[in-house]
Amino acid sequence: MAVSQPPRQSAGIRLSELVGRLGGERVGADDPLLSGIGSLERAQPGALTFLAHARYRTHLAATRASAVIVGGGDRDATALPRVVVANPYAWYARAAQLLHPAPPVEPGVAASACVEPGAQIDPSAHVGPGAFVAAGARVAARASVGPHCRLFAGAQLGEDSVLVAGVTVYAGCCIGARALVHAGAVIGADGFGFAPDRGAWVKIPHLGRVLIGDDVEIGANTTIDRGTPDDTVIGDGVKLDNLIQVGHSVQIGAHTVIAGCVGIAGSARIGAGCRIGGAAGILGHLQIADGVEVSPFTLVTRSIAEPGKLTGYMPAQPHERWLHNAAHVRHLARMADRINELEARLAAVERAAGAGDEPLPPGPAKGTN
Repeated sequence: MAVSQPPRQSAGIRLSELVGRLGGERVGADDPLLSGIGSLERAQPGALTFLAHARYRTHLAATRASAVIVGGGDRDATALPRVVVANPYAWYARAAQLLHPAPPVEPGVAASACVEPGAQIDPSAHVGPGAFVAAGARVAARASVGPHCRLFAGAQLGEDSVLVAGVTVYAGCCIGARALVHAGAVIGADGFGFAPDRGAWVKIPHLGRVLIGDDVEIGANTTIDRGTPDDTVIGDGVKLDNLIQVGHSVQIGAHTVIAGCVGIAGSARIGAGCRIGGAAGILGHLQIADGVEVSPFTLVTRSIAEPGKLTGYMPAQPHERWLHNAAHVRHLARMADRINELEARLAAVERAAGAGDEPLPPGPAKGTN
């Protein structure tokens, strides 16, 4: 299989067949033959499109698509053949998979691949040109090892999983079923662990593995370090974007999604169902509860015990205004102390007034910030 090829376009599926397979309510007498997916603005006849937000409703009148996916509130917003569902975006994703199926795995080992004696490769699996599979490594049924990928001793690739190209899986690391690992990803390199000793650094051996669950997707050039001493664990259904750094012994719970350029330091524990925005940073040894949402560019410096949204950045603003505000940030501690003192004196004055006593005299003058 040429894993670098884009998904295929189907010969065509009737809207009624998609509804039969995916559910939903079909509205309209016509049952168009659909051969692909398109946006509201650019779809051509024969395409299926979707309306996921009311702000795009004005585009419905001009779309050239043959059918549209809508939510219940937009059932009558168009005369086009349509399917009414609770979650148009998710229905669109599933329909797109059916209309643009992935290329099938072509069993066999390329002549230029290097497969050491003792490697286990299922007869239905694919090993591409220039790939390397070490002794003791295992490639399961219908899995695909793309061009110039490397599986070192004891590495495992589960059923129907795909390494696209140039992926490295270090010794002993395991990838579950139906995973998709994009080009250049590195699974199982040593973590950044060194012990200080008299001005020098002593390397800490990383003896753990990386264990990746089922239905995981890992973006291009993402790196996941092996554990020390515990394994690094990526749960089922986790989705990792490009250029993410996952440190040693990190654990990521099932169905968490993490956007590009996030850095996760060693031994952090991230719960299930979390959403972490691009370029966020998570310090080591922290615990993040299930269902936490972290905004882009946020630095997480403490554990989070309850689900919710965490944001920690200053929005962009004109440079001169930023300089003015940043100057005050340096004095926040002194400002807070002064405010606390003033509030305490005000409370004392109010208590004295309530008791019929004379107000307290003003305190000594304080220096300005």
